[in-house]
Amino acid sequence: MSVSTLGPEAIGFFPGMPIFFQSSDAQLSSDGGLPIFRQLDEHLRLTADFAAALDDPRDPNAREHTFVEMVRQRVYGILANYEDQNDADTLRSDPIFKLICGRRPTAPDLASQPTLSRFENSINIPSLKRLRVLFVDQFIASFSQPPQHLTIDLDAVDDPAHGHQQLTFWHNYYDQNQYLPLIITCADNDLILSASLRHGSAHAALGADDDLEYVINRLRAAWPGVVIHVRADSAFGIPRLFKVCERLRVLYTFGLTGNSVLQRRTEGLLAQAVATWEQERKQARQEGRLAQPSRLFAGFWYRAKTWKQPRWVVAKAEANEQGTNLRFVVSNRPGAVVLVAASYDEYAARGESENRLKEFKCDLHMDRLSDHRFCANYFRLYLHALAMNLLVRTRRLVALPEPPRQPEQLPPEALQGQQRQQHFRQRRQRDALGEGQPATWRRLLIKVAVAVVSSGRRVLIRLWEGWPHLDQFKQVLQRLAGVLAHLPVPP
Repeated sequence: MSVSTLGPEAIGFFPGMPIFFQSSDAQLSSDGGLPIFRQLDEHLRLTADFAAALDDPRDPNAREHTFVEMVRQRVYGILANYEDQNDADTLRSDPIFKLICGRRPTAPDLASQPTLSRFENSINIPSLKRLRVLFVDQFIASFSQPPQHLTIDLDAVDDPAHGHQQLTFWHNYYDQNQYLPLIITCADNDLILSASLRHGSAHAALGADDDLEYVINRLRAAWPGVVIHVRADSAFGIPRLFKVCERLRVLYTFGLTGNSVLQRRTEGLLAQAVATWEQERKQARQEGRLAQPSRLFAGFWYRAKTWKQPRWVVAKAEANEQGTNLRFVVSNRPGAVVLVAASYDEYAARGESENRLKEFKCDLHMDRLSDHRFCANYFRLYLHALAMNLLVRTRRLVALPEPPRQPEQLPPEALQGQQRQQHFRQRRQRDALGEGQPATWRRLLIKVAVAVVSSGRRVLIRLWEGWPHLDQFKQVLQRLAGVLAHLPVPP
């Protein structure tokens, strides 16, 4: 290892101790935690199968960088907060990125930004169609046993555009130039089943019936007896989605946009909620405590003019410090007729799926679709979705099991209000990575400085013994090794 001083300049803020900078040719990296994800990926074959689904138009004798290498370079870069192709120009010589892409640290550099740009722009429509199939295949393979019940969530995610990408248009609701991807996720394991890129002025439900039907038919083909429940907000509460769910014999709960008819039918319910809130606020003031919001529910059969049949609607009337809140959902779940409050709360639980989409957009930068071609940006959406699924699979495998529950304790799904919030807060504190967001994984595990020492027989990744999260890193390695020992050996 050679070391050279960058210059005679010194920093003198430390009394009596000048500080100099030196450069070194040692193999160093700031992303030492990424090989953990690569080890799991080796068993699950997420990136390998993803790359195998792509058509490679290049001359086989002139390929310097394989598709699987470039897929891993992009996916692991997204996990480590390098969301753009430009980052490749500095990371292509990083020893950790070389290792996880299948190269020795001393081997030639990985793909540059122009090479990755050509790669993304070379993806054709048949490849995108195969990726659609692959995501459902990987979701099905994530279950060791056929599930009895699945909850599927649909959501539209705005993706603001800052250039002139193909099919980015102005959307009045979001007040921006954008794309509008449609994401289908599973609430049972947080995985993304489907990701569709749509033009910027699309209706939220555009193509949702086709994507949902494809996913449902694939799941039913694998698990004929599974009970499927579909949830989505009021943007999807339209007859076309009702009909496809009823035809496919799946349960659904969709938000329903309020109108004058629904508001008249619930005037009494809202007035009662306000009166209950006023009484609760007065009593809470006398007892010196915080007033609890008033939430009342009612269910009734309702038929809009565009509906050929009546459907069951649940109304929630809430009054609190901020005012009143009147919401409606439409559902064909058998229990919704009897347990109206529980059916609405189960619909509201889709907020957890929205939290996963926030991670997908904000932490994994799903909205970084800045290629010019629409198909290239569609492919980018799949790259980010693959990174999200790899993180979710890792997070679930290393998560600590729930501690034994005392006989007098309610199960977590039965908790409400402050008790529910306290339970999840304690769970996040107990298992920071098993419940951690992407930013937490980066802070506690991915972003760690390491020295990479390679020889003819092995590669050593050296971490600093004083690293505050070293014990946590060891625990994750042990948990992952224990899980992988029971998984089938990859071919």
